[in-house]
Amino acid sequence: MSLLAELLSTVFERRQRREAAAAPDGRPLEELATALVGSTGETSGLALAEEILARFKALDDEGKRAFFRHLAMEMNIAPETVRATLDAYEKNPSKASYRAFMAASEPRRQELIRRLNKVPDATGALVRMRADLLRLGRGEPELEALDLDFRHLFASWFNRGFLVLRPISWESPAHILEKIIAYEAVHAIDSWDDLRRRLQPSDRRCFAFFHPSMPDEPLIFVEVALTRDVPRSIQALLAEDREAMPAEDATTAVFYSISNCQAGLASISFGNSLIKQVASDLAAELSGLDTFVTLSPIPGLSKWIREEGIDMPLQDAEGMRAIAARYLLTAKNKRGQPYDPVARFHLGNGAIVHAVHADADTSQKGRAQSGGAMVNYLYDLGKTAQNHERFAETQEVIAAAGVQTLAAAASAQAQERHSNG
Repeated sequence: MSLLAELLSTVFERRQRREAAAAPDGRPLEELATALVGSTGETSGLALAEEILARFKALDDEGKRAFFRHLAMEMNIAPETVRATLDAYEKNPSKASYRAFMAASEPRRQELIRRLNKVPDATGALVRMRADLLRLGRGEPELEALDLDFRHLFASWFNRGFLVLRPISWESPAHILEKIIAYEAVHAIDSWDDLRRRLQPSDRRCFAFFHPSMPDEPLIFVEVALTRDVPRSIQALLAEDREAMPAEDATTAVFYSISNCQAGLASISFGNSLIKQVASDLAAELSGLDTFVTLSPIPGLSKWIREEGIDMPLQDAEGMRAIAARYLLTAKNKRGQPYDPVARFHLGNGAIVHAVHADADTSQKGRAQSGGAMVNYLYDLGKTAQNHERFAETQEVIAAAGVQTLAAAASAQAQERHSNG
């Protein structure tokens, strides 16, 4: 009888929500948001949430910006109440005083976002809502503060425990493959034949993280090449006429493209978990694998070279490698971190700079962003935790001896040019 009662309750709730949808609430969207936070009925709350999400989706940019400003200003914390409840808790720490402080210090907009997420398929809608917020709120302090509420909630909803790792193959559903093509952010996939070459051969792999609430939307994916050696160029790795080899013969797993798929999940980190999980799974599958590296772009190199007033030695491969090595090991941003965003990512994951290569990406994009240079980051699975801790504490860039030698030579040349005026 309990199962029957549950089924009847579900049917009844759906009918009530359909009836509510058939007679839309005419109140302004801002009033609906306030009503949802204050609602006590589950069915009426779900109907409100569905209407808010549907109406927000239909807004133009100015309407969305106005709604965000309402959340930022009218559903914010009350500082005087926060101070009062904190004083009360400090004077008399107790469950009740701490509960009062917690309630005061959490803005109502966080509860609004939680209640919106109770609607089926709402998680994806909220991810898209945050993408709009990031796009429209740039430069507005109140809207940038509002984003912290989305980011705080998303960090819990999308933590590693909820993510599902799925292999992507040529046999995967077409709608998933179409999204892999669309979301590829490092080396564009220009045709279905190009995609087939990356997925179908025995020495190629692709893996993606999915969330149970967004089963048809990859969050991030990595493309992997299985090789016998550490690769020196992306054009060789992706050559149309290359010969595939049996996966069992591979000694090296090359992570050559990592793409985040959802703009609304910016700053929610998945890459660290993805690389380590894929490396672990591949090591378990293929006993001959003993080397795990990337073949990564160096997207900040050309910009840094211009800022430093350095002549880019495109015709001098050794000179290009030396400048790239110096950049990766010594160039810092204002926070004292590596200047290069890809370097920050991999070094923060516990990798080291293993090797740099000239003429490694001869595409127009590769030439523009790094003069064609690329870098291998090495993931030594037994040392990634140690390397991560060291980098987190000191921001020191750990590199192989050959890269250190190249960087030292480039630094010496720069010093000599400076001394000669």
